[in-house]
Amino acid sequence: MSDDAQTRIATAVKSADVLLFMKGTPLFPQCGFSSRAIAILDHLGVEYATVDVLQDPAIRAGIKEYSDWPTIPQLYVGGEFVGGSDIMMEMYEAGELLELLDQKGIAHA
Repeated sequence: MSDDAQTRIATAVKSADVLLFMKGTPLFPQCGFSSRAIAILDHLGVEYATVDVLQDPAIRAGIKEYSDWPTIPQLYVGGEFVGGSDIMMEMYEAGELLELLDQKGIAHA
C-alpha cells in the first residue's frame, strides 16, 4: 500500500467519530453488505461519515491492509476498527454496538 493511501486512511479514521468505508454512498450503496451497514447506523441514529472505496482504488486496496481485514464495508468507531457488516449486525443485535457508542461518548438516538 502506498504511504499516501495509508496517510489518507489514517486521517479519515481520525476525522470522524464514526466512519464507514463502504462501496457506494449512503443513498446509493453498491453492495448488500454496505447497504446493511448503513441501515444499522441509520437505525442507531448516529452521525457518521463514509468513504466510497469505489472512487479510489488505492483506498480500496489500502483499507484492507490498514485494518488487516479482507472485506468492505469496514466500520471505525472512535478511531478503532470494529469490523464488517456481519460483526456490526451481531454487535447491533446483542446491544454491543450501542454500548460501544456510549463508551466512546458518541451521541445517538
